[in-house]
Amino acid sequence: MRKIKIGVIGTGHLGSIHTKLWKHNLDVDLVGIYDVDKDKGINIANEYFIKSFDSLDELFQNVDAVTIASPTTTHYEVAKLAIENNKHCFIEKPITSTYEEAVKLIELAEKSKVLIQVGHVERFNPAIKALKETRIEPMFIEAHRLSQFKPRATDVSVIHDLMIHDIDLMLLLVNSEIKTLDATGVSVITDTIDIANARIKFENGAVANLTASRLSAHPMRKMRIFQKNAYISIDFGNQEVEHFYLSENVSAENAEYAHLLGSIQDGLKNQNIYYSKPSVPKLNAIEEEQKAFINAIKYNEPIAVDAYSAAKALKYAEEISQQIENQK
Repeated sequence: MRKIKIGVIGTGHLGSIHTKLWKHNLDVDLVGIYDVDKDKGINIANEYFIKSFDSLDELFQNVDAVTIASPTTTHYEVAKLAIENNKHCFIEKPITSTYEEAVKLIELAEKSKVLIQVGHVERFNPAIKALKETRIEPMFIEAHRLSQFKPRATDVSVIHDLMIHDIDLMLLLVNSEIKTLDATGVSVITDTIDIANARIKFENGAVANLTASRLSAHPMRKMRIFQKNAYISIDFGNQEVEHFYLSENVSAENAEYAHLLGSIQDGLKNQNIYYSKPSVPKLNAIEEEQKAFINAIKYNEPIAVDAYSAAKALKYAEEISQQIENQK
């Protein structure tokens, strides 16, 4: 099967990373890039010996699929043009600026039979991969996503920039519809929300408490999951997982790395407390999501992060933002 011809739209921080990784992907032919900043585009193109296209139309004429890493405010219009040209789209998160735009894109993609994958990269974080054999049934989720200030992301609120990662993961992990949502937040140094907290209750009784800030002195990307007989701590930044759980006896596959911490007498049962630190695979998350995108195109594999999931995360990000705006 021939290589998929790829183009990258937007050569900022993420666009540059995508360009570099696509260049080294043996299943694709990185044809070129497009950036409204012509000089920037030319510099990146020269670095990777590819073409810097003068227009989106010219790019679309030469590729099968595109990575859209332009500012969020442009995602809808750029993706709409790509889909109208029958090009598969990998769109960096959030999928669009608004839920309404996301719904329109989904309808257009379905009509054109074009694939959309969205860059919710934390789903590919090696720490998440390390939990693939672990049953996760959250009763309570506590997430902190704190970042030092970066001027490049101020076109959207901290909810759409950072918290949306944890909204997406929360919706993936909790198998229930949202019942209530309460949010608070403030703008400190930008015109959009810089610090936010949301407390979300689900129909099945699960609760999630999400905090995001882009004004932190010390970065943090952690999620703690509490469930019946278990506590799981995920450090996305350091790519580490800790697992505390109760069991009558440790299973054979966990015996090598589970440590007995003590025991609890529960009625007639004696429950042992175990601690394990699952082995985390050495993976590049963006490279992994690129592979998934290509496999969906070439081999009709399920889309790793489809537009429906991304739109749902965006819908709740909007609701959180609107609640906070209404408090001003």
